[in-house]
Amino acid sequence: MASPKDTFITVYGRKPVMEALDDTSLRVDKVILAEGIGGPPVRAILDAARARNVQVQRASAHRVKVLAGNGRHDQGVLADVVAPRMAPVGDFVESLGDAPASVLVLDRLTNPANVGMILRTATAAGLDGVLLPRRGVPAIDPLVVKASAGVAFRAPVLRSGTVEEGCEVLSGAGFALFGLDAGGTSLLDADLPTRVALVLGNETDGLSASLRPMLDGLLAIPMHGGVESLGVASAGAVAAFELARRRH
Repeated sequence: MASPKDTFITVYGRKPVMEALDDTSLRVDKVILAEGIGGPPVRAILDAARARNVQVQRASAHRVKVLAGNGRHDQGVLADVVAPRMAPVGDFVESLGDAPASVLVLDRLTNPANVGMILRTATAAGLDGVLLPRRGVPAIDPLVVKASAGVAFRAPVLRSGTVEEGCEVLSGAGFALFGLDAGGTSLLDADLPTRVALVLGNETDGLSASLRPMLDGLLAIPMHGGVESLGVASAGAVAAFELARRRH
């Protein structure tokens, strides 16, 4: 089922919201302020929203906290920013037709910085998508946006409820699913099909046990000099540009 989170990135906190309003290349759908808050930073947000004709809504402080995410430091303000390249994974595969495509899949990553860096490198490499499930992976929040240096707003993010649901859709559309794992064959030597999804596992535990039966195989990044493995963000960068190299 589609979710509003398949369309917008919600940023919270006074500085991130102000930065989004100041960036005229971004389309801000609405700003929500907690009832009763004020002061110069809030007046600046109201002025910036008015100048860009962005709708401002008031809500209870509790409602703002819920929308931002429990326990988040929302400072009583959030904004929904339109993410033009974000789409449900089902819509993505329908739009492909018969075209080749390369995708990264994030399997229960926990560090927002890693998510942000992977979104940045995948976008820079020109990949067609990064599957970022709504559950089990950090939401695209100010921490992810910061780590991506703002690229997260424009990244080709594919949404699904869980990683398993997303991979099932990709597999049904002819994507071969390969997990990146030290026990696999060399990514650099592998004969890959024209539609491929490379799965990046959790920072500590690697690929999920529930996802492994869905994979068509395991691929590894060759290591030298006694180095056992790369961090997941570095591995994602190598994988992204290897897929890009093969295409071009």
